[in-house]
Amino acid sequence: MALFNSSINLESMNSELMECINELRFRSPGIIDVSIVSAEGLPIASVVLEQIEETRFAAMTAAMLSLGERVALELKKGGLKKIFVEGEHGHIITMQAGENAVLTVSSTPDAKLGLLFLDMSRAAEKVARLLSFS
Repeated sequence: MALFNSSINLESMNSELMECINELRFRSPGIIDVSIVSAEGLPIASVVLEQIEETRFAAMTAAMLSLGERVALELKKGGLKKIFVEGEHGHIITMQAGENAVLTVSSTPDAKLGLLFLDMSRAAEKVARLLSFS
């Protein structure tokens, strides 16, 4: 019976994480990809529309996070809040979502960044709450 309940809880959590991703995509025009990734670089939940493998996207997110944390620490800038990459064809934003996960978004170049940062912060808080109960 306990195995059945934990499987229901896992399905429920996955459903809530996907709901959070879809809500973020709906609220912020210009979002292409959204991924929730463990600190170890494993995909937890995502909607990846570009021609990139989900596990590769997750691994790159973890690599950016690791390097960003080290840079912020060594340059005495405090705890890492977000990583922002701007390219010719859009943006990649990664932000902490609790202690063990990060939220990464790729967007079009015309995305409204202030709104995107705000919506991502709210989504990251929700993801952190959901994952803290697992």
